[in-house]
Amino acid sequence: MKTDPKTSTDISFDDFQAQILSDYRLAVISRECSLLGRREVLTGKAKFGIFGDGKELPQLAMAKAFKNGDFRSGYYRDQTFMMALGHLNPKAFFHGLYATTSLDKEPMSAGRQMGGHFMTHSINEDGSWKDLTQQKNSSADISCTAGQMPRLLGLAQASQIYRNVEGIDQANFSDKGNEVAWGTIGNASTSEGHFFETINAAGVLQVPMVISIWDDNYGISVPAEFHTTKSDISEILKGLQRDEQNKGYEILKVKGWDYTALIHAYENASDIARDEHVPVMIHVTELTQPQGHSTSGSHERYKSAERLEWEKENDCNKRFREWILENNISEEEYLKEIEKSCKQEVRNAKKEAWAEFLAPHIEKKKILVNLMTNAANNSPNRTFITKVLNDLIAIEEPIKKDLASHARKALRYLIGEENEYKTNLQSWVQLFLSESQPKFSSHLFSESENKATYIPSLKPAYENEPEHVDGRMILRDNFDRLFDKYPEALVFGEDTGNIGDVNQGLEGLQKKYGKYRIADTGIRESTIIGQGIGLAMRGLRPIAEIQYLDYILYAIQTLSDDLATLRYRTMGKQIAPLIVRTRGHRLEGIWHSGSQMGGLIHLLRGIYILTPRNMTQAAGFYNTLMKSNEPAIVIESLNGYRLKEPKPNNLGEFCTPIGVVETMRTGSDITLLSYGSTLRIVQKVAKDLQEVGIDAEVIDAQSLLPFDINHDVVKSIQKTNRLLVIDEDVPGGCSAYLIQELIEKQLAYKYLDSAPQTLTAKAHRPAYASDGDYFSKPNEEDIFEKVYEIIHESDSSNYPKLR
Repeated sequence: MKTDPKTSTDISFDDFQAQILSDYRLAVISRECSLLGRREVLTGKAKFGIFGDGKELPQLAMAKAFKNGDFRSGYYRDQTFMMALGHLNPKAFFHGLYATTSLDKEPMSAGRQMGGHFMTHSINEDGSWKDLTQQKNSSADISCTAGQMPRLLGLAQASQIYRNVEGIDQANFSDKGNEVAWGTIGNASTSEGHFFETINAAGVLQVPMVISIWDDNYGISVPAEFHTTKSDISEILKGLQRDEQNKGYEILKVKGWDYTALIHAYENASDIARDEHVPVMIHVTELTQPQGHSTSGSHERYKSAERLEWEKENDCNKRFREWILENNISEEEYLKEIEKSCKQEVRNAKKEAWAEFLAPHIEKKKILVNLMTNAANNSPNRTFITKVLNDLIAIEEPIKKDLASHARKALRYLIGEENEYKTNLQSWVQLFLSESQPKFSSHLFSESENKATYIPSLKPAYENEPEHVDGRMILRDNFDRLFDKYPEALVFGEDTGNIGDVNQGLEGLQKKYGKYRIADTGIRESTIIGQGIGLAMRGLRPIAEIQYLDYILYAIQTLSDDLATLRYRTMGKQIAPLIVRTRGHRLEGIWHSGSQMGGLIHLLRGIYILTPRNMTQAAGFYNTLMKSNEPAIVIESLNGYRLKEPKPNNLGEFCTPIGVVETMRTGSDITLLSYGSTLRIVQKVAKDLQEVGIDAEVIDAQSLLPFDINHDVVKSIQKTNRLLVIDEDVPGGCSAYLIQELIEKQLAYKYLDSAPQTLTAKAHRPAYASDGDYFSKPNEEDIFEKVYEIIHESDSSNYPKLR
């Protein structure tokens, strides 16, 4: 185990002293922010607070080793680190606490995330990438314990790709792979599966990653003995320590109050990870939480008097102060002056931030009070409006909610009146809501020119007599064109590399493009997605393969809490255009049956969910997505790889439009909407229905998120006046979502002569084998009889009861 830093250089005592006192000043400022931040929560000015007090010293050491181009993937106690990098100041800290809806004042999320969640901006105003090599980067935090770990793996692997793969334009993204990804996590959160999955994967991949474990011996109220075997995470992971015969980790252990040891440890870790591309784990022990876990409770409830006294004596800032005095680096009086000035600076920052937060609300309140007063004075309901008005006037420190709520309540008492005062108030409400709502709702998807739904459709082109091949060959040859066209593209997953995926959609491509670009992984779905997120955040174009749709449940938390929210929670300042490739639908059995669509649609808002009916449509989706910068899941039809399809002659070029349905068969009696493999059954049944005089129009949804942005289905319903959605998801799942889209958004109810209906799978997973499939999911007879029943209801004389 290495202990001597390579990067230390001799400096004068004056420079050394200035460096130490600068660090001490920053530690004090950060601590004062934590202390005052807690008070702001308890006074009601902020909703909740979770702070980095007790972790200041190791974060200062980490910041010294952190270089331009590096990335952090951390958690909500890293405020000192962000301050040390110059990305956070006390005023911005308090704006984060107050949830100010301005990126200029609250650059971490414009109030979308609670304080303590940090990021840097990777995207310019015009949607282009910043030069990430010229700034110190932080990926956007999430609250979920250990949720930052999967992404950390990808951020580190990007350096490996940039170092080892030729032909990629590294401008803005890497300096020959010399960047390190730095992770932070609390000791208790190392109990999570995400931690162990990531640690194992990073050791296998040998990526330049440094993970810091802040160990204060507790997880909220639960001591380490209930979290970790032997109460020591580095002790139980020491089998990962590399040696002369085996690759692995460099594992360092250091006390969180030992300034010089921390500096050495972090310089050493940086050198090893950066130069050798070896993952490093730093277990920082004997840390404290002076105010407990968060503002939701007091740690005096669960810590003994002895523990509380120990924490008081071993507080890292206190020990740092004592070390400064013991080594004659400064004198007591000077340190007191620093502490006094820091407290004043933080108090001033707090006051300024609160004043800036309130100012626009107070100004709007003045205008609103005047409008409501005029409306009240000219209304027969003056008494009622005045009560609402007085309630608003009494709020000395209003927020947006107060303004919107009181204004809208006042309008209730003006129903039926027509005068300029009511009109003025209505206009104010409409303008206020239109200005305010985007501050909380924008950037769920891209708002730039290369938004995926803006990519124009380009149909597959065919020879006069096209060759008919297995669908998987169309995918394979299309991927070949994409990997040749985009050097930054890569794909990875279980069985993806050597054998070219379980259905041979990547057959032979590893030999052509190498093991870094067409790669196998272990069985670890969450970190497969994490790899993709991190790689995409660093300018690469990854395709993360989840072998079967059912396995995506292993990764649902990472997909939902990290990928789906990334653009939204950063107001478009960070993106991860990850493509997730998987396969499902119509397979037999409880597992691999692909019936999670409703869950995915509702949990993954912010990710496109695409369900191509065949491999040509799937290939077109991949081509479209590579021209955009948004994340998506493409669910290939599992039973379609060996079905014959005509081979296009413009592979890699044709584009399946996203958010657009396709009419597969025109008809006049009923609209049948479906997608994926089930659509093929619907198409067959439509021919059978024709034999009994029912002319069905069949529409392929193709894209579930978003669905039918051109409102083409309602045009069909205007003609047929009937609707049936056929879906192999459970009742109330995807089909219910589609019905809501049609009835509420497209107003299809206006044109229906019969109740809109759904035909779904049973509420349980499909039983095994062909009989299990038949009695669990919609079959041909189910669809035929359901359609016939709908037609029978309106015309029983021509369509008598079937059974």
